[in-house]
Amino acid sequence: MNTQDSLRMRAPGIRAPVPRTLASPSRRQAASAKQTADVDPPTFEELATEWLEHQLLEGGHAGGGLAAKSREDLEWRLVQHLLPVFGSRRIDEITVRDVDDYRLSKVRGGRLAPSSINKTLTTLATILELGVEYGMIDRNPAQGRRRRLRSVAPTRPWLDRADHIEALLGAAYALDMSARATPGQRRALIATLIFAGLRIGEALALRWEDVDLQRRVIVIKAAKTAAGVRNVNIVPALHMELAGYRQRLDSPASALAFGTSTGRPHGASNIRRRVLAPAVKLANAELAQRDLEPLVSGLTPHSLRRTFASLLFAIGETPPYVMAQMGHTSANLTLSIYARQMLRRDGEPERLRALVEGGMAESNDPLR
Repeated sequence: MNTQDSLRMRAPGIRAPVPRTLASPSRRQAASAKQTADVDPPTFEELATEWLEHQLLEGGHAGGGLAAKSREDLEWRLVQHLLPVFGSRRIDEITVRDVDDYRLSKVRGGRLAPSSINKTLTTLATILELGVEYGMIDRNPAQGRRRRLRSVAPTRPWLDRADHIEALLGAAYALDMSARATPGQRRALIATLIFAGLRIGEALALRWEDVDLQRRVIVIKAAKTAAGVRNVNIVPALHMELAGYRQRLDSPASALAFGTSTGRPHGASNIRRRVLAPAVKLANAELAQRDLEPLVSGLTPHSLRRTFASLLFAIGETPPYVMAQMGHTSANLTLSIYARQMLRRDGEPERLRALVEGGMAESNDPLR
């Protein structure tokens, strides 16, 4: 099924695009073509369909076409939001006022976040810009910062307090104590995410043969990027956790470190729902009893990975080392965490350093 048929199924009124070359002509060539061609400008849905087919062929970061998820996202913006409003309008009939009215209607509807509304506006502007380049319209009514809503970039939470990390690990132990299978696994898994910075997929695929407790190294053999294939040094706090957990298991080196009771791999969503979420709830209850602040909201397994970067900076590691341990290909996130950590003057870096170096009391582990 081609793109046009797909869009027709989602939006029955969509029509086939006016045939045009996919190459973007210069403005002078486009203007000349407009003067000589005795045709009306296309409707928005006609131009949008052509633009989307172009993206499917040459879009994406590598220029080889859109991934399935990106295609679904663009079709959602078009079919659910832009086509119902602008689809039947000729592109030369769409005005700045029309774009502002569209934005206001989405705000009043209250169903989309400002960032999502802005994404639809960006798609609208990109498609109409193609009309400008082809000489079909003189200006793009959706361009300009005034056409966008102010939005706050989503925060990327992580744990940056020693008492919060201890509370979460203690809560994971509480879950282990009431569990009927795999005792000790919940705390060991959360400790691995916090103190080794593994992605959840990397942790759930980890086998004991990849965990060298004697050399204190975790070997990540398969990852999303070449930089992700790496050796992660095991810090003292994690060595204590993994050594105790391994001693309680009667499993071969080829076994998954964090498998199910039958040796099969867990699903990532299962860990989020049945391990991390209950642990966060228990930790917050414990913190409330001690009259302490709750954990930062929105914690995910990836939040614990960012926590690892913060911990490495707390013990004095450099950004290049942290990037290598995280398997990062870009320094942006690493440096943002570094900047935040280096600005602290509240004594927390020292407490985090003590935690990483194994300063957490062994009495916190009821399974030892």
